[in-house]
Amino acid sequence: MRINDQIEIQDWEITESFTRSSGPGGQNVNKVSTAVELRFEAANSPSLPAQVKNRLRRLAGRRWTQDGALILFVQDTRSQARNRDIAMQRLKELILKAMEKPKPRISTKPTWGSQKRRLASKAKRGEVKSLRGKVKDDE
Repeated sequence: MRINDQIEIQDWEITESFTRSSGPGGQNVNKVSTAVELRFEAANSPSLPAQVKNRLRRLAGRRWTQDGALILFVQDTRSQARNRDIAMQRLKELILKAMEKPKPRISTKPTWGSQKRRLASKAKRGEVKSLRGKVKDDE
């Protein structure tokens, strides 16, 4: 499967298994295995750079297994072929998203005006809270 100009995933890296879907479908649900479980051995993939693997692991979340495989489960349609296409497309989108390098955060300093406003609101709030105390009798 071709992802882009640099990355092409080999057939041995992807395993598909088919199971029966849940949900509507009438008798078809009980007879035909239309749900697709696509397993991509991402950790052992020679076609993915290390940085892309790390970002892919973060993006995958619960779909990433202990042994470094990415599992996508698709049962959106009643067609097995369409579910396969959807699973492949989702894998491709995940890998393309993992290829994007995150923009480095540039730390900025709060402006003088924002600091003054923050301190003024804190002082005002503190005054409101201090006025909530017990009332002293002047005798």
